[in-house]
Amino acid sequence: MAQTSIEWTDATWNPTTGCDKISAGCKFCYAEVMSSRLQAMGVEKYKDAFEVRMHPDALNLPYTWRSPKTVFVNSMSDLFHAEIPLAFIKQVFDVMNDNPQHVFQVLTKRSDLLLEYSSELRWGHNIWMGVSVENQKVMHRIDHLRRTAARVKFLSCEPLIGPLPKMNLTGIDWVIVGGESGHKARPMKEDWVLDILDQCQAADVKFFFKQWGGRNKKKAGRHLLDQTWDDMPLRTEM
Repeated sequence: MAQTSIEWTDATWNPTTGCDKISAGCKFCYAEVMSSRLQAMGVEKYKDAFEVRMHPDALNLPYTWRSPKTVFVNSMSDLFHAEIPLAFIKQVFDVMNDNPQHVFQVLTKRSDLLLEYSSELRWGHNIWMGVSVENQKVMHRIDHLRRTAARVKFLSCEPLIGPLPKMNLTGIDWVIVGGESGHKARPMKEDWVLDILDQCQAADVKFFFKQWGGRNKKKAGRHLLDQTWDDMPLRTEM
């Protein structure tokens, strides 16, 4: 487990690392850059940089955490990458189900495999499943997510690089919105964000505004309409 500055979680856990680009949101992938840095620093886990790798030794970590946590699973990878066998994904799910005191947030861009595997997986109340939706071209991921058996379903609209009008938020519990950050960050328009906020409020979906992003994300801040938006689903014991 690693502490993190990500606003909507407490920590990260990476039983797999590595990925490759499949849509426009991947263009300036933070995890790819960080993997190269960690490789250069000699960190053993990242000796192969951003090649897809499984780390069975990491599966034991959640059993050692003493207090309940909200944990982002695979911040440095995509659990539903085609190179990760279903058998290993099942092992990760077994660990999450064995530790109901923690909330595990899983996020993927590979919603087709997520849907294909969904019936093979055990969806405990503490496993929150999300898909990345950065522009209209990938809005089909929402439909894939909706058809899974996940108890809590969420969207990560980050980096938001285009408008997302008229989303079908039926069955969606939470939406995170954030702008891209870094020297080459693509701009996010306020109108796009406000439209998503309106859609969430109309559908009674929790809304979390992460950041405006840009070259200096700290300076740009995370206020929208002069306030912060930090709504999240409630932890359940169902």
